[in-house]
Order: sequence, then structure tokens, then C-alpha cells
Amino acid sequence: MIVGLPKEIKNNENRVALTPGGVTELVKNGHTVYVQATAGNGSGFSDEEYKSAGATILPTIEEVYAIAEMIVKVKEPIESEYKLIKPNQLVFTYFHFASHEPLTKAMVASNAVCLAYETVEKKDRSLPLLVPMSEVAGRMAIQKGANYLEKPLGGRGILLGGVAGVAPAKVLVLGGGIVGTEAAKMAAGLGADVTIMDISLPRLRYLSDILPANVKTVMSNSYNIAQAIKSSNLIVGAVLIPGAKAPHLITRAMLKDMQPGTVLVDVAVDQGGCIETCKPTTHENPTFVIDGVVHYCVANMPGAVPYTSTLALTNATLPYVLKLANQGWLTACQKDEELRKGLNVINGNIVYKPVADAFNMAYSPVENYL
Repeated sequence: MIVGLPKEIKNNENRVALTPGGVTELVKNGHTVYVQATAGNGSGFSDEEYKSAGATILPTIEEVYAIAEMIVKVKEPIESEYKLIKPNQLVFTYFHFASHEPLTKAMVASNAVCLAYETVEKKDRSLPLLVPMSEVAGRMAIQKGANYLEKPLGGRGILLGGVAGVAPAKVLVLGGGIVGTEAAKMAAGLGADVTIMDISLPRLRYLSDILPANVKTVMSNSYNIAQAIKSSNLIVGAVLIPGAKAPHLITRAMLKDMQPGTVLVDVAVDQGGCIETCKPTTHENPTFVIDGVVHYCVANMPGAVPYTSTLALTNATLPYVLKLANQGWLTACQKDEELRKGLNVINGNIVYKPVADAFNMAYSPVENYL
């Protein structure tokens, strides 16, 4: 198969879809890999390293899309890329369709095959291609939140871990999945007073067992959230409904109950955000303030640490990339239920129901195309 790695062109997105090591594995399996010039520079991988791995370097993004049968990316295509995607071309990347109607309609119109990292799902319902970036984003949420709690950046002026004789900051984490667990670990490690909420009692029991003593587990419901936000200094939104829009757990009206200088970090922004006042921001302009509350809503947080993120992402995606390249998307998805669940759009048809439901668009079961 001919595999293309275009350079990411989303604002401040420095990751690349595969490391030179990943390219080596594809070439060893008999595939041809074309990499756009400087695609790996932001992650610390040079064109020479990709050449040594067996890739051919092409100067423009247009040439990569034109020649490739499978495009492997990190982030969803942006508007300037829509016209480059060809009918029957396989695009394997994070799409997060349910929060972006223009992208959904563009991919339907392209007649391409769109396989989304975020909906590839194992039998135990875990999301193997979301896990590595969720780990990075969860840890970064605390790193960034601690930073924006500083007074010069608009925060209340609180040191996350406090000092002797001074209480630490109160951190509220909404969601006990991978993002929430990593955020709670990081905040606890820095000495904060942490509360993590989830709707699953078995999950809360598990978290209570594994997390440090300075992390409290609380059942997530409207009343408990409304009470907790009043005294929290840093709130992390870490809610995920696979492939669907995140529910709003914090509304605009609730901001008035927060202390001035409270910091909100909404990691769920890729799926529409679990905080009503959230809107996607970039690393260039990461925050905005509403009612004295600082909002950090960067939609590609792991892009700020691209070396770590690219290595972690390739570790997770490469086995799936190899299956798709070795067998073709149709056979691979027929044989592999995990990959089959990643199919969102096939040749002009939405085959992932939560995406169709998000925009009241026509849905066609994936089985019709396998």
C-alpha cells in the first residue's frame, strides 16, 4: 500500500503521525511511504531520518495526498485539506466528528473512508488509540492549570501544593477515566487537595484503592458538582462519551458560584467540551476569561509536547496502521472488530451512529459496507 504522512497544519500542532521507527516497520512489510518535507521537524525527527527509514520525501502536502492510498495523520483535516482528500482514500486520524459539523459534511462529500482513532474500541470498551494522548492531556491539564493559577496569568494566586502552614489548592476532576485519573495523580503528587468525580461506583472504588490519600472520590451528580465548584481553585473537565458530544456538567450560570481566579481546563473540548462556556482555543491564544474565571480550552494539548506525544501515539497506532496497510481497510475491518468500530464515514455514508445523531444526518450501519 502507498502510505502518506502529511505535515500537520493545525495551529501549533507539532506532532507527526509516525516516527521514523514506524516508517521502518511499514517499509519492512513491503509498503511505500511518502512523507511531506519537514513533517517531523516539530517532533524532533528530520527528513534525513525518514529517508534512512526508507521513506520518500515530497515537498508539498498536495503531492502527499495525491499519491497516497492511506493518509495517516494526527489531527482532523482542516478546511484547506478538504479538497485534497480523494474518493476511496483511507484517512486514519483523530476526527472528533461529533463536535464539528462542517468537517463531517466535508468528509461525507469527499467519498473517502474515514477511520477515527478515538472510536477504535477493544472488547473491554477501552479506547486504545485515545489512551496515550489522554495520559498526556491529563498530566498536562494539571501542569497548565497550576501555571494559570498564578496571579500574573489571571489566576487566584495559589500555589497548587501550598506550603507549611498554608492549605494547598483544591482541585476538582470531573471524570474518572484515563484523563481524570492521570490528572488526579499529577495534582496529588504536587500536594493538592484533590476530589475526583465519576458516575460509576465500581470505578470510584477502584480509584479509591489506587490513588493517594489526598484524593477523595465523590459520586458525580448535579448537586455534588454545584457544591464542589464553590471552593475549587482548579477544575478539570475530563468527561468522554466515545464518538459523541460531551455533556455540559458546568453551565454558564454556575460560573457566578466560583471564586474569582478559578481556573477551568476542559480536556473534553475536542468533543464539544463538558463546560458550557468552553470554546476551542490554541496554544497561541490558550485562555479567555468569563465572569472572572480563567478558561483553558486548547483542543490539541499534547501538541505542546510533541516529542513525547509522537512516540506515545506511534506506539499505539502502529499495529493498526500495519493491519490496514497489509490487508486493506475492508479486509482488516472485517477481521478486526476493534478497527471496525473506528469506521465513521464510508464513501459518503455516516456509519457511526453518535456522529449521525449529533447533526440529525442519515445513518447507515457499518455492516452494509463490509
